[in-house]
Amino acid sequence: MKKNKKNTQEPQYDRCLSHRENYGIQTLGLMSGQTWIDDPKRLVFVLSRYKFAAKMLSGYKNVLEIGCADAFASKIVAKEVTNLKMIDFDPLFIEDARTQDPNGDYLVHDIIKSPVCPNTFQGAYSMDVLEHISKENEDIFLSNISKSLTADGTLIIGTPTLYSQAYASPISKEGHVNCKTHEELKSFLQKYFHQVFIFSMNDEVIHTGFSKMAHYFMAICCNPFRDN
Repeated sequence: MKKNKKNTQEPQYDRCLSHRENYGIQTLGLMSGQTWIDDPKRLVFVLSRYKFAAKMLSGYKNVLEIGCADAFASKIVAKEVTNLKMIDFDPLFIEDARTQDPNGDYLVHDIIKSPVCPNTFQGAYSMDVLEHISKENEDIFLSNISKSLTADGTLIIGTPTLYSQAYASPISKEGHVNCKTHEELKSFLQKYFHQVFIFSMNDEVIHTGFSKMAHYFMAICCNPFRDN
């Protein structure tokens, strides 16, 4: 006897059941799952950062993400660009990302050691990574990213501000070894890009307000120098 198929009370939502049949139950990744458990609202903030990057890079053909972790939020950018390559130096996170999305283009790679396919990517972005890079390695970090870009490439950097650290949790502070002021961040990025535009961010809102009251910075860097 054929089992009766379940339907939702409103037919337009039956596609949710079809999606589950075709793709299975979707789960969060290692890092995003922990965020959902510890502080669900922070996941909203993270997704908002990726939405900003997705809108700025919309229509780009080849895009690189540096430090994708479990790549849960990367899907937002992947919907807006033609090809998205996601890298992380931690094999465990790349393995988890591949488990969540076997069709994604993932690569275990440490950007401090070398560029990724030099002069290939029109756009790149890196969220919540710079603050984990020691000052001794920050120049090679940015240099190798810029070398991965085409001559007219665009880089988006998202990072907590130095001002935010007075309110950061102990666990967060432990890994944040390189937070910067607005002036420090702009000066650093201008060493490698012709144009740098920095926006402030509080929670999920990006704005041009007073930088010392910003919790987070979003920097858009255009046209990398080719003499670095």
